[in-house]
Amino acid sequence: MEDFFERGVGSMKDPYALFSDFIARKKLKMTPQRRQILDVFLSEEGHVTSEELYQKVKRDYASIGQATVYRTLKLLADSGLAKAVEFGDGAVRYEILYGQSHHDHLICEECGVNVEVVDPAIERLQIEVANRHGFKLTGHKLYLYGLCPACQKRSTSS
Repeated sequence: MEDFFERGVGSMKDPYALFSDFIARKKLKMTPQRRQILDVFLSEEGHVTSEELYQKVKRDYASIGQATVYRTLKLLADSGLAKAVEFGDGAVRYEILYGQSHHDHLICEECGVNVEVVDPAIERLQIEVANRHGFKLTGHKLYLYGLCPACQKRSTSS
């Protein structure tokens, strides 16, 4: 039985081939703009908004439009290469999903810093809770909010 937390991490196609195949099935083409957006996105670490990605892509590809970046990010998410995440501040960010193992997020409510965490105990507990209620898990998002160590220190020293 395939564990949904590990889906997509085994033997994988090259991300460019995977994306090309996906958009071809949608009857779209791998344009130079889409390739440039994919290049920049795959070089990112962490989480990026469509606006942030647009600014980075525009440096090397001045004629690209913001709508093209936004639509391509949606295609990347639909293809399984990216995942949209929301940290409660109203901004949708994207992270690379391709080749990554599942992780959860700790988010500071004060400064917005986020930390990706992998904790097998949390994963087991989620499966146990789902089983107890008769659910078969297909995925989940876990965001834990609080104050990071730096913000805690600032609030106690003021």
